[in-house]
Amino acid sequence: MNITVHQSIHINLLKVGSITNSSVLQIGSTGALQAYSELHNSGQFTEPAEEAAIQLEASPLVPLAP
Repeated sequence: MNITVHQSIHINLLKVGSITNSSVLQIGSTGALQAYSELHNSGQFTEPAEEAAIQLEASPLVPLAP
C-alpha cells in the first residue's frame, strides 16, 4: 500500500536554540528517516575553531517574509 502526502507549511517565525552535529531539524513529514553524517576538513585546518560568541537578539538571523 502506498500513501502520498501533500502538504503546505507556512512558517512566520522559527527560532532554533542550537543545532549540534547529532541534531535533526524536521519540518513536515517523512516516510523514513535515516541517520547520516559526514565529517570533512576541507580547509586543512590544524587547530580547533575558536568558541562562538552567544548573541541574544530578538530578531531572527534569517528574516522570514510575512
